[in-house]
Amino acid sequence: MPLENPDSAKASLVARAKEALLGVETGATVIARYAKTAPAGPGVYRMIDASGEVLYVGKARHLKKRVQSYARGQGHNNRIARMVADTASMEFVTTATEIEALLLEANLIKRLKPRFNVVLRDDKSFPYILIARDHRVPQILKHRGARSRKGDYFGPFASAGAVGRTINTLQRAFLLRSCSDSYYESRLRPCLLFQIKRCSAPCTGEISVEDYGHLVDEALRFLRGESDEVKLRLHRLMEEASLKQDYERAASFRDRLTALSHIQSRQGINPASVKEADVFAAHQEAGQTCIQVFFFRTGNNWGNRAYFPRADKSLPVEEVLESFIAQFYDDKSPPRLVLLSHDIPGRRLLSEALSLRAGRKIEVGKPARGERRELVEHALINAREALARRLADSSSQAAIFAKLADLVDLDDAPERVEVYDNSHISGTNPVGAMIVAGPEGFIKSQYRKFNMKSEDLAPGDDYAMMREMLTRRFSKLAKSKGEVEGWTAPDLVLIDGGPGQLAAAHGVLDELGLGDIKVAAVAKGPDRNAGRERIHIKGKEPILLEPRDPVLYCLQKLRDEAHRFAIGAHRAKRKKAITASPLDEVPGIGPSRKRALLKHFGSAKAVSRAGIADLESVAGISAQMAKTIYDHFHG
Repeated sequence: MPLENPDSAKASLVARAKEALLGVETGATVIARYAKTAPAGPGVYRMIDASGEVLYVGKARHLKKRVQSYARGQGHNNRIARMVADTASMEFVTTATEIEALLLEANLIKRLKPRFNVVLRDDKSFPYILIARDHRVPQILKHRGARSRKGDYFGPFASAGAVGRTINTLQRAFLLRSCSDSYYESRLRPCLLFQIKRCSAPCTGEISVEDYGHLVDEALRFLRGESDEVKLRLHRLMEEASLKQDYERAASFRDRLTALSHIQSRQGINPASVKEADVFAAHQEAGQTCIQVFFFRTGNNWGNRAYFPRADKSLPVEEVLESFIAQFYDDKSPPRLVLLSHDIPGRRLLSEALSLRAGRKIEVGKPARGERRELVEHALINAREALARRLADSSSQAAIFAKLADLVDLDDAPERVEVYDNSHISGTNPVGAMIVAGPEGFIKSQYRKFNMKSEDLAPGDDYAMMREMLTRRFSKLAKSKGEVEGWTAPDLVLIDGGPGQLAAAHGVLDELGLGDIKVAAVAKGPDRNAGRERIHIKGKEPILLEPRDPVLYCLQKLRDEAHRFAIGAHRAKRKKAITASPLDEVPGIGPSRKRALLKHFGSAKAVSRAGIADLESVAGISAQMAKTIYDHFHG
């Protein structure tokens, strides 16, 4: 009789334990039932556990065969065995082609973030340079998000800093305006940017609209890769001005040429044979993967960024890279060339899918020789170095967390630390903030802000704000007995404050039956000096750490991050309050009606005093809406 596979035995044990705990059947037998009714064509499947959480999203050319392979329960590695053991139900979506299945799979993975998939983290949109053309005098600015504004977009750039530096230099080279349209229309004399030779001041007629258009055309040509032609023309104009002894004009052309050279010198590698490409290089070590992405546009290097996708340690680097690229381009336009450090299994399918999405041919491949291979090798070196830095940081962070555990009397190093702070100005617009950190750094996806709602809150009462914030955070956790919406209970709670804040925090947790959660308060030193902070823990004397202690530095970093997040939330709330209008509270009043009312009456106060007949005379305001507005302001 053959011996049972230890991995299969373990998976079966996990499945039976879940059945007993939840009363729901899981495992290969459940999948076998779904296999009988699974569609026969291409599509996407979801494997779901007993609590309704999506475990895995996959694509298949033949869904029925793929599901049957899971149902057999043999030949699976540990990862798939765990996944099969936890599966309680499945869902299917059929597609016309395997290409459509690939695109849908990438979209669902990004949205659902299943536990057993490779998940792209830190997927914020890339910044672009936009030369807006919805005004007779085009404006140059940084842009993120949907390309809804009319104009020419150039990018992506790896960081907002790279865009800002490039725009500043382009302003020196082409003297384009960066001000908003409303600021432009209100100018009566040139602003400071004209004085420091960063703008040609079309707002006050220092340059004609036609001549300004020539500057815009030059900037567009430069950004499209015609930099040599633009520089030759400026050089020729400089020489002509010099021959005419118009030295001031010649000096302006010289300064513009210097600015253009400065842009190109900052861009590092500028390949001769690659005009437009994204280069992906992946490196694995110690169970983690780093994917370095370089962006080349118009023959110039527009920066790079390192990613650390969440992936099972058993996945080979080729599979991680393939899944990462599909998710990366889910909401981005790919360039004509995508270069890879590894030959991925679904390269042909990925190329067809990207071509379908972009509406033009996209080449995906691993170069074997020449300049393209050199670009990939350079990206691979950067990936290797970035992962080494991350591993070094995480190991030192783990060591610091171990010391922090000793400091606050925890049995083990904390896996989840929550830090709380609040922000207000004399009690106005109070906002609370929570940040989360773990051994690998800050977990920004789980940051939360709390707008204070209590009507009994006295202005500036920090203790009451802390109590309200912690009550709202932990009351759901107490009801769910340890976990809510994937948020586990923290191992350590840090409070910005002293003994008073610590007592308030313990009062809330004790009342909710969560008194076993460890709490510490970090109080600022005398005269609020950094480095002299005291750590307050219930039942112990205040702890004063040495100024260069790494644990103190860690606590300062956590507190400062919470403070930064709280201040940012407070400023956003205050800005919204400043720009708020009484008309915003009237039911049925949107931006168009609000604009029409303000244009007709001049102010919100005048609208509140107007009679029904006067309100009806405004374009877009019906008799019923006029009565609604009148009743709102007159009770």
